[in-house]
Amino acid sequence: MRLVGNKTHGDLAEIGMVEFINQFMYDFSSIHVGKDRFRSKEHEEDILIINDLSESEFPVSLKAYGDGPLQLSTDSDQRMFPYLQSIEGSIETPQKIEQVYSSEAFKGFGAINVMPLIYNEDKKQCNIMVFDHEKAKRDTNKILLIGKGESFGDKARGKTRKHPIYLFLDKDDNYICEVRYGGASANALQRGLWTNTKNARSYFDSMTNGWIDYSHNMLLVRLFSLALNSTPQGHEAANQILQQDIDKLRAI
Repeated sequence: MRLVGNKTHGDLAEIGMVEFINQFMYDFSSIHVGKDRFRSKEHEEDILIINDLSESEFPVSLKAYGDGPLQLSTDSDQRMFPYLQSIEGSIETPQKIEQVYSSEAFKGFGAINVMPLIYNEDKKQCNIMVFDHEKAKRDTNKILLIGKGESFGDKARGKTRKHPIYLFLDKDDNYICEVRYGGASANALQRGLWTNTKNARSYFDSMTNGWIDYSHNMLLVRLFSLALNSTPQGHEAANQILQQDIDKLRAI
């Protein structure tokens, strides 16, 4: 998908996942609730999955990122960082950590259903993982403020910060996640709730049972380019052929 474009590969993943659920996950259906259609949506979801038997629904946010820093939430209301700032003294006791996770500012921490597709383009490998929010909450032992120009530990563990962050650590000072500064001078990469697929590996469950190899599919790129330059009649004929192919896969 990145062969089509860096700025569009995430959007392609969204519509592709919706179709995958509708075609192959029996008793479930899905709809795309992208930014343009649902600007007032409550969560940061990209797709909505419906259990057709129970009629229950749950939103999912898809992320297509390189292996490393991963944004779990944009914290669009910019409440997490100011709330942590408002807590007096160090945040290193079970009572204060519980206070953080039970606060209004962090009410969405466990409700963020994020499914990241992580890729390593050099090795041509990818991994579909889910961040374990419950384990992260259980293991949080301290929350440290790393100020502007500061770093945590040696250079191998953290770079000097251009903007301050709050670092969430376990009892052995292992990295879990971080809340980034969200002031007026911060861009989208400098605010919200983040983790790191390399540094917080034990807080991810892999849906692909680890890394899997992939190769460039130039035929798919060709298909996109032809579709964008053909008629609706051509699209209909192509859709019929593709659906026949999918029906064969579903029968396997």
